[in-house]
Amino acid sequence: MTLEWEQVIVHSVDPVALGQWWVDALGWVVVHSSDVEFEIRPEPDRLPGLEFVRLDESKKTKSRLHLDFRPDDQEAEVARLVAHGAQRVDIGQGDQSWVVLADPEGNEFCVLGQRRQ
Repeated sequence: MTLEWEQVIVHSVDPVALGQWWVDALGWVVVHSSDVEFEIRPEPDRLPGLEFVRLDESKKTKSRLHLDFRPDDQEAEVARLVAHGAQRVDIGQGDQSWVVLADPEGNEFCVLGQRRQ
């Protein structure tokens, strides 16, 4: 049996707006858009992607799944994402090498520091 990782589903009150926020944040491309779903990928034929699907209720608790990103320059990337509308959040992480941010609908994600060599 073989499985191919297609995408991560993100429930959203406004999938088009949130999906477009992530397009701008990641520099990815839109591969599908409708009133109820918005799918993006790194490139049109490259997986996995992110699919934002309408759910008519706002996020209520800490996410059980989140994305981690490792940039070349953590400080610059955090500043860019915050300027783009992300917010720093405290989920009880304490003093760590990563920074926890949330997108405009409150979905947490981490911006990691430099990889240890």
